[in-house]
Amino acid sequence: MAYRRFRLAPAATPMETAAYERPALPGSVVDAVLRFHDEEQDQGSGRTLLRLSEKRLRNPEVKKFLGKLAPRAANVAILWNEDESQIIRVLEAA
Repeated sequence: MAYRRFRLAPAATPMETAAYERPALPGSVVDAVLRFHDEEQDQGSGRTLLRLSEKRLRNPEVKKFLGKLAPRAANVAILWNEDESQIIRVLEAA
C-alpha cells in the first residue's frame, strides 16, 4: 500500500473569514423585541420566548423605531426569565 502525501490548504486570511461573519446584533433590535413583542411562547420553569410577528413588524410605530433593521428583527427571539425579569439569551436565526 502506497502512502500519499497530502498538502494542507492555506489558512484563511482574516479578510476571507470576515465575509461569513454577521455583524453584531444592535441593541435597538433587542429593545424593540422587548418593547413591541406580541408573540409569547411559554418554555416552562418561568421562561418565555418573545418574538415580533409579521403583522406587528408592519405596524407604523415599530417600522419607525426599527427602520432598516426590521428584516433582521423578524429573525430575533428573546428567552426571558419571568421570575427575575431579565434576558436569558438572545437568539437570531441565520
